[in-house]
Amino acid sequence: MTITNLAAEAAAHWQGTPQNLICDRENAVFRMTLPDGSLAALRLHRMGYQTAAAIRSELWFCGALADKDLPVPRVLTAKDGAQLVTLSNGRMASAVEWLAGSPLGYAAVPLAGSPDDQAKQHYSLGRLLAQIHDAAETLTLPANFARPAWDLDGLTGETPFWGRFWEHPALHDDERDEMQKTRDFLRAALQDHAANTPLMPVHADVLRENILVDGTAMSIIDFDDSGLGFPLYDLGTVMSQNMYEPAMPTLHMALIEGYQTLRPADPRIVDLFTLARSLASVGWTVPRLEANDPIMRSHIERALMYARQMIQ
Repeated sequence: MTITNLAAEAAAHWQGTPQNLICDRENAVFRMTLPDGSLAALRLHRMGYQTAAAIRSELWFCGALADKDLPVPRVLTAKDGAQLVTLSNGRMASAVEWLAGSPLGYAAVPLAGSPDDQAKQHYSLGRLLAQIHDAAETLTLPANFARPAWDLDGLTGETPFWGRFWEHPALHDDERDEMQKTRDFLRAALQDHAANTPLMPVHADVLRENILVDGTAMSIIDFDDSGLGFPLYDLGTVMSQNMYEPAMPTLHMALIEGYQTLRPADPRIVDLFTLARSLASVGWTVPRLEANDPIMRSHIERALMYARQMIQ
């Protein structure tokens, strides 16, 4: 069955009509028209990545934030009242409301706008993430909440959630040694923070593609990688895409200052989580990309570049 046919089968559960495929990464996401003319995002979940319990927990978290009037998508129930449906091939599907706006940017593409505009957006983003974290901190998780752990072990343990990045097959011998030393450095550097910071639900994938900008308004989408982790990891994820930006120091400052209007943020810890995300992304590529995909090497080179800056 083609992805288009599968989308039509899924859309029928919401009495919707799939339009175009928006992206096909962890999930295949279609723009879908509902009977009342409104739009929704129809999500065909990648098989084998998240369990049904994990996806239901993701939907619960996103819905709980939406119920607090935060700018995240509301979860849409199917005609039988379910939030998650299983299709004829075993793939699962869900739907959330369509939010207005365009992505803040895209991976490996320089940010648009002047440095001043970029800084203002990062300040707003920092404040929005603090609002989301404030709300998440008040949530009482359901007993069946099942999401990945972005804790110290989930980032630097023997079996990180996105894989053993220090064993990436594209690493050269000297890089493999350097990656292992970087892992050891990061684990030691985060010990105190991990010991003194309670885990809480975090988005864990605040990439440019998941930040929608509509005029001066901003929203966050795609909670597919959300889990229990450290709040400042979300800021580190943002900064992991800014390493090659000419205005990176300004963006770093703006993001943290916006966050600090509501919550504390130690810049050094944000930098450590920027490194953590860069390393995790190296592991992420292994099961998802072809061996000759240039992103394999670019992610390795980015992570090691930043590691050298941090460890010097």
